[in-house]
Amino acid sequence: MGNLLNKNGVIILDFGSQYTQLIARRIREENVYSEILPPETRLDKIVSKKPAAIILSGGPSSVYGNDAPEFDALILNLNVPILGICYGLHLLAHHANGIIKSSGDGEYGFAKVTTQNNQGLLNNIQPESEVWMSHGDKIEKLPKDWQVLATSSNGVIAAIANEDQTRVATQFHPEVSHTKEGKVILNNFLFKIAKCSPDWTAGNFINEQISLIKEKVGDKKVLVGVSGGVDSTVVAALLHKAIGPNAIAVLIDHGLLRKNEAKDCVNALQNGLGVNINSFDESESFLSKLLGITNPEQKRKIIGNEFIFSFERIAKSLGEIDFLAQGTLYPDIVESGFSKGKKAQVIKSHHNVGGLPEEMDFKLLEPLKELFKDEVRKVGIELGLPASLIQHHSFQHCG
Repeated sequence: MGNLLNKNGVIILDFGSQYTQLIARRIREENVYSEILPPETRLDKIVSKKPAAIILSGGPSSVYGNDAPEFDALILNLNVPILGICYGLHLLAHHANGIIKSSGDGEYGFAKVTTQNNQGLLNNIQPESEVWMSHGDKIEKLPKDWQVLATSSNGVIAAIANEDQTRVATQFHPEVSHTKEGKVILNNFLFKIAKCSPDWTAGNFINEQISLIKEKVGDKKVLVGVSGGVDSTVVAALLHKAIGPNAIAVLIDHGLLRKNEAKDCVNALQNGLGVNINSFDESESFLSKLLGITNPEQKRKIIGNEFIFSFERIAKSLGEIDFLAQGTLYPDIVESGFSKGKKAQVIKSHHNVGGLPEEMDFKLLEPLKELFKDEVRKVGIELGLPASLIQHHSFQHCG
């Protein structure tokens, strides 16, 4: 997406927390759009997205450390509410002239916190609540005109806010399930402080993507790679809704599907939704190239390349085609190390991302690249796909 939906989304600056994607998911579960950006994202880019709020994630660094992530402190002056989590709390306090200090042993795991102010961020929170801590540093001196909202049983400041609660922070992680009232805390921030509206829905996403696809594609044709998995099946249905017969779906049977899986997928799309789809048996080509290969990462790259080569060969028999649509998801991009311009550590390459050759005959369309898997299923249901395909799990993950 270019800009956040209806100027109502939340930007999450990722300072290296293992929970950053979880923060994004928790926000989207409340039907509010969230987008993860690297910490070095400049002020002008943040402003251009017109977010309703900003969240500063946790992370392993110290605000005083030489390895502290690059960060544009002018972002903290924006006229939007900001929530800091763990390292994000340290960052807010530090830039407001508070003092952060290493606590030596820190707090890790479950902890009890006692609320001292149950307005704003901690509204409707029990006087004593169980949370999840994971920190070594702590606030030594609170910034001027800020207040303590909660403290832990170890005497550590657990939550803080400025005077009008437009800047709030927790030392604990409200996004994890171990924090018993974390959902309430996040909802307080989203709806009581940031005044977000819950309009990040499958229907709104579909309508926006249809407009974007029509604008980008025009009257040109799109080859939709279908593999039998949920993601590519939803892409095929979405492209069909957007541009009708100009979306040409092709299912490549690579020989790694269940018995009759290719036939069932084609029938559901063709007979159920009227999608223009054809199936091609390419199993001999795929299996011959995978013969003797045992490394999973190497297999993914081989499969990714072979998909593109098969599509390019098949496309030549289908007339002039300019675009290739794929079912790439948000976690695919993050895990492949290409998260929003941030060179993240590669967990694994996804064949839709890591296996693509440098030069292709197609321009890529990836309409689901901002979605998590559960969101894709909601979109599929909204598009009218049967439950048998929505809840489907492929043997070989190529959806």
